[in-house]
Amino acid sequence: MPNSKPIKDYIRTIVDFPHEGIMFRDVTTLFADPRGFRMAIDQLLHPYAGMQIDKVVGLEARGFILGGAVAHQLSVGFVPIRKKGKLPGAVISEEYQLEYGEAIVEVHDDAITAGEKILVVDDLLATGGTAEAGIKLVERLGGEIIGCAFVIDLLELGGRAKLEAMGMDVHALCDFEGV
Repeated sequence: MPNSKPIKDYIRTIVDFPHEGIMFRDVTTLFADPRGFRMAIDQLLHPYAGMQIDKVVGLEARGFILGGAVAHQLSVGFVPIRKKGKLPGAVISEEYQLEYGEAIVEVHDDAITAGEKILVVDDLLATGGTAEAGIKLVERLGGEIIGCAFVIDLLELGGRAKLEAMGMDVHALCDFEGV
Protein backbone atom coordinates (compact mmCIF):
# COMPACT_ATOMS: atom_id res chain seq x y z
CA MET A 1 0.00 0.00 0.00
CA PRO A 2 1.50 3.37 -1.00
CA ASN A 3 2.47 5.79 1.73
CA SER A 4 0.19 8.82 1.67
CA LYS A 5 2.08 10.69 4.41
CA PRO A 6 4.07 13.58 2.88
CA ILE A 7 7.79 14.01 3.59
CA LYS A 8 7.10 17.19 5.56
CA ASP A 9 5.14 15.19 8.13
CA TYR A 10 8.23 13.11 9.01
CA ILE A 11 10.25 16.21 9.94
CA ARG A 12 10.18 17.38 13.55
CA THR A 13 10.36 21.08 14.38
CA ILE A 14 12.27 22.03 17.51
CA VAL A 15 11.52 25.55 18.72
CA ASP A 16 14.35 27.85 19.85
CA PHE A 17 17.20 25.54 18.78
CA PRO A 18 20.09 26.25 18.57
CA HIS A 19 19.12 29.82 19.49
CA GLU A 20 15.96 31.60 20.57
CA GLY A 21 13.75 32.45 17.61
CA ILE A 22 14.99 29.57 15.44
CA MET A 23 12.63 26.83 14.29
CA PHE A 24 15.05 23.91 13.77
CA ARG A 25 13.86 21.42 11.14
CA ASP A 26 15.08 18.05 12.41
CA VAL A 27 15.42 15.42 9.67
CA THR A 28 16.62 12.70 12.06
CA THR A 29 12.97 11.73 12.55
CA LEU A 30 12.73 11.25 8.77
CA PHE A 31 15.92 9.16 8.75
CA ALA A 32 14.63 6.98 11.61
CA ASP A 33 11.46 5.97 9.78
CA PRO A 34 12.20 3.29 7.13
CA ARG A 35 9.27 4.25 4.89
CA GLY A 36 9.94 7.96 5.19
CA PHE A 37 13.66 7.57 4.56
CA ARG A 38 13.10 5.34 1.53
CA MET A 39 10.51 7.75 0.15
CA ALA A 40 12.89 10.69 0.60
CA ILE A 41 15.71 8.93 -1.28
CA ASP A 42 13.34 7.92 -4.10
CA GLN A 43 11.97 11.48 -4.37
CA LEU A 44 15.45 13.04 -4.33
CA LEU A 45 16.36 10.84 -7.31
CA HIS A 46 13.13 11.16 -9.29
CA PRO A 47 13.88 14.38 -11.25
CA TYR A 48 17.20 12.94 -12.41
CA ALA A 49 15.92 9.56 -13.62
CA GLY A 50 17.56 8.63 -16.90
CA MET A 51 20.25 11.30 -16.64
CA GLN A 52 23.93 10.41 -16.55
CA ILE A 53 25.27 10.83 -13.01
CA ASP A 54 28.85 9.80 -12.27
CA LYS A 55 29.07 10.79 -8.60
CA VAL A 56 26.96 12.16 -5.79
CA VAL A 57 28.42 14.91 -3.62
CA GLY A 58 27.10 15.17 -0.06
CA LEU A 59 27.53 18.29 2.06
CA GLU A 60 28.54 17.85 5.70
CA ALA A 61 26.99 16.38 7.69
CA ARG A 62 23.43 15.20 7.03
CA GLY A 63 24.18 15.35 3.30
CA PHE A 64 26.47 12.37 3.90
CA ILE A 65 23.52 10.24 5.03
CA LEU A 66 21.30 11.25 2.13
CA GLY A 67 24.06 11.41 -0.47
CA GLY A 68 25.41 8.00 0.48
CA ALA A 69 21.97 6.45 0.09
CA VAL A 70 21.38 8.23 -3.23
CA ALA A 71 24.80 7.13 -4.55
CA HIS A 72 24.03 3.55 -3.52
CA GLN A 73 20.69 3.65 -5.37
CA LEU A 74 22.44 4.95 -8.48
CA SER A 75 25.42 2.58 -8.16
CA VAL A 76 27.82 5.53 -8.41
CA GLY A 77 30.57 6.93 -6.23
CA PHE A 78 30.06 9.26 -3.29
CA VAL A 79 32.19 12.33 -2.53
CA PRO A 80 32.01 14.10 0.84
CA ILE A 81 32.50 17.85 1.09
CA ARG A 82 33.71 18.39 4.64
CA LYS A 83 34.49 21.15 7.08
CA LYS A 84 38.10 22.33 7.08
CA GLY A 85 40.62 19.91 8.55
CA LYS A 86 38.49 16.74 8.40
CA LEU A 87 39.88 15.13 5.22
CA PRO A 88 43.21 13.30 5.40
CA GLY A 89 44.57 13.81 1.87
CA ALA A 90 45.42 16.74 -0.36
CA VAL A 91 42.42 19.08 -0.59
CA ILE A 92 41.12 22.22 -2.18
CA SER A 93 39.20 24.68 -0.01
CA GLU A 94 36.41 27.20 -0.42
CA GLU A 95 35.52 29.90 2.09
CA TYR A 96 31.95 31.09 2.52
CA GLN A 97 29.96 33.45 4.72
CA LEU A 98 27.89 32.41 7.71
CA GLU A 99 25.40 34.63 9.48
CA TYR A 100 28.15 35.64 11.93
CA GLY A 101 31.55 34.95 10.41
CA GLU A 102 33.06 32.63 7.86
CA ALA A 103 33.53 28.91 7.33
CA ILE A 104 35.61 26.74 5.01
CA VAL A 105 34.70 23.49 3.27
CA GLU A 106 37.09 21.13 1.53
CA VAL A 107 37.16 18.23 -0.91
CA HIS A 108 39.98 15.89 -1.88
CA ASP A 109 41.72 17.30 -4.92
CA ASP A 110 41.36 13.98 -6.76
CA ALA A 111 37.74 13.20 -5.82
CA ILE A 112 36.21 14.38 -9.09
CA THR A 113 37.55 14.00 -12.62
CA ALA A 114 36.98 16.74 -15.19
CA GLY A 115 33.76 16.14 -17.12
CA GLU A 116 32.08 13.96 -14.50
CA LYS A 117 28.35 14.60 -14.00
CA ILE A 118 27.63 15.44 -10.36
CA LEU A 119 24.47 15.52 -8.25
CA VAL A 120 24.81 17.63 -5.07
CA VAL A 121 22.71 16.44 -2.11
CA ASP A 122 21.99 17.91 1.34
CA ASP A 123 19.19 17.93 3.86
CA LEU A 124 18.46 21.65 3.99
CA LEU A 125 18.73 24.69 1.74
CA ALA A 126 18.77 27.90 3.78
CA THR A 127 20.92 30.84 2.61
CA GLY A 128 22.72 28.61 0.11
CA GLY A 129 26.22 29.46 1.38
CA THR A 130 27.36 25.90 2.01
CA ALA A 131 25.86 24.64 -1.24
CA GLU A 132 27.42 27.51 -3.20
CA ALA A 133 30.85 26.71 -1.71
CA GLY A 134 30.38 23.01 -2.55
CA ILE A 135 29.36 23.84 -6.11
CA LYS A 136 32.45 26.01 -6.54
CA LEU A 137 34.69 23.17 -5.33
CA VAL A 138 33.12 20.71 -7.78
CA GLU A 139 33.46 23.17 -10.64
CA ARG A 140 37.11 23.90 -9.76
CA LEU A 141 37.79 20.18 -10.17
CA GLY A 142 36.04 20.20 -13.58
CA GLY A 143 32.83 18.47 -12.51
CA GLU A 144 29.56 19.37 -14.21
CA ILE A 145 26.68 19.74 -11.77
CA ILE A 146 23.45 18.34 -13.16
CA GLY A 147 21.37 19.27 -10.12
CA CYS A 148 21.16 20.14 -6.44
CA ALA A 149 18.68 18.10 -4.39
CA PHE A 150 17.50 18.93 -0.87
CA VAL A 151 14.88 17.55 1.49
CA ILE A 152 13.94 21.02 2.84
CA ASP A 153 13.95 24.49 1.31
CA LEU A 154 13.67 27.38 3.79
CA LEU A 155 12.11 29.74 1.26
CA GLU A 156 12.55 33.03 3.10
CA LEU A 157 16.34 32.65 3.37
CA GLY A 158 16.92 32.89 -0.38
CA GLY A 159 19.16 29.89 -1.01
CA ARG A 160 17.16 28.66 -4.00
CA ALA A 161 17.39 32.04 -5.72
CA LYS A 162 21.16 32.15 -5.06
CA LEU A 163 21.74 28.71 -6.58
CA GLU A 164 19.40 29.31 -9.51
CA ALA A 165 21.27 32.58 -10.23
CA MET A 166 24.39 30.37 -10.53
CA GLY A 167 22.57 28.35 -13.20
CA MET A 168 21.79 25.39 -10.93
CA ASP A 169 18.74 23.15 -11.16
CA VAL A 170 17.32 23.03 -7.62
CA HIS A 171 14.98 20.31 -6.37
CA ALA A 172 13.50 20.24 -2.85
CA LEU A 173 11.03 17.73 -1.42
CA CYS A 174 9.27 20.25 0.83
CA ASP A 175 9.53 23.79 2.08
CA PHE A 176 8.97 25.59 5.35
CA GLU A 177 8.20 29.23 6.08
CA GLY A 178 10.21 31.14 8.65
CA VAL A 179 13.66 30.50 10.06
